[in-house]
Amino acid sequence: MAAAESYPDDLLYNEEHDWARIEGDEALLGITWHAADALGELVHYEPPAVGATISKDESYGEIESVKAVSDLISPLSGEVLEVNDIVVGTPETVNLDPYGNGWLVRIRLSDPSEKDVLLDLADYRKVLDEQ
Repeated sequence: MAAAESYPDDLLYNEEHDWARIEGDEALLGITWHAADALGELVHYEPPAVGATISKDESYGEIESVKAVSDLISPLSGEVLEVNDIVVGTPETVNLDPYGNGWLVRIRLSDPSEKDVLLDLADYRKVLDEQ
């Protein structure tokens, strides 16, 4: 069973339907409920390697559903500190809990000021309304 539609107001978002939860100089990244719902049941997650550097607005991995394969677009730049092994082994976790157990990577921010151009919940809802 998929999670109910939700968008936490403590997260920052990009227009590609990815989210960031910033905690000091680190951030958890994942995809939004909207992205998970649009993709359908997720069947594979191809994460970056721990230690890899990812860049804002660039692909850092792929997620595959029964419908399509999609690039994950990073909302922030940084070094990958951790990959969520739960999602690697059970990708549908993202469908069930996109903001909890369904996070994808933890990074150390290389440029904390990048968060200033991300969307708060009100602005992200405008993006959703336009689609």
